[in-house]
Amino acid sequence: MRYGSTVTALDQLTVSIRPGITGLIGANGAGKSTLIKILLGLLEPTSGQATVLGLNTRTDGFAIRSRTGYMPEHDCLPPDVSATEFVTHLGRMSGLPATAARERAADSLRHVGLYEERYRQIGTYSTGMKQRVKLAQALVADPGLMLLDEPTNGLDPAGRNQMLDLIAKIGTEFGISVVVASHLLREIEQICDHLVAIDGGRLLRADSVSEVTRASQVLLIEVDDDAAGLIAELDRRGLAAVPYQRGLLVELTDADGYDIIRDAIADLGLGLGRMELRRHRIEEIFRAEPVPAGQTGGSLGVS
Repeated sequence: MRYGSTVTALDQLTVSIRPGITGLIGANGAGKSTLIKILLGLLEPTSGQATVLGLNTRTDGFAIRSRTGYMPEHDCLPPDVSATEFVTHLGRMSGLPATAARERAADSLRHVGLYEERYRQIGTYSTGMKQRVKLAQALVADPGLMLLDEPTNGLDPAGRNQMLDLIAKIGTEFGISVVVASHLLREIEQICDHLVAIDGGRLLRADSVSEVTRASQVLLIEVDDDAAGLIAELDRRGLAAVPYQRGLLVELTDADGYDIIRDAIADLGLGLGRMELRRHRIEEIFRAEPVPAGQTGGSLGVS
């Protein structure tokens, strides 16, 4: 996807998004919002193709938007109407009859915790309440897919946790597939089943969160005293260790490493507070090399 002749927003990106909750991650400007707009049929890719729920984004944009819930990043709510009026209106625009739209609006606002406040004008709402209105309108037509662009934007820690709980509930209890675009990687790790990582419009990795965060071969050890002495002793026994926070890290090369570490701790008379394999973190993806251009294509798919 290119803007003019100089700006490339997405570059030969090939990915298939599976059912469940998928995190679309990348820094600001990585191409996340452009990808969402393409999937909604609001932008036509300059090359390649994209399909959503089996529909082509070039030709079936209206049908896709009728079956998809979209939560935009920026504040776009009318201040002088109530939440129930606004969400009902969006339900009607998605094709619901008037009575069904009103009923679904009430249900959606109840799900996001705004049922008691649904008749207040949106302009009187806090930032967190406005974000929940945006989530409710994305949910109102019972979509097959929800695309959420930075849903915790502007929220304090408590508000972020509440929003993440709501998204997790939609994905697990309601059975709706959700794509969450965010640059906050710990949030993605907290609620998502899968992730798609992009940088500069290029695919870095598409995988399950469990695979990305699997245990490494690096052992994290914490002892009650003299971590420096343990590092020196392990070095003498042929294991390289480095200080890390309140303990040390040791890279294991074979199963004998556990016995060597255990014996060293016992011989030094140290108390062992913690010993566990360190798990990979999502941010490590962005320290790896991007997928070579020859291994990417020009198509996208969401099922």
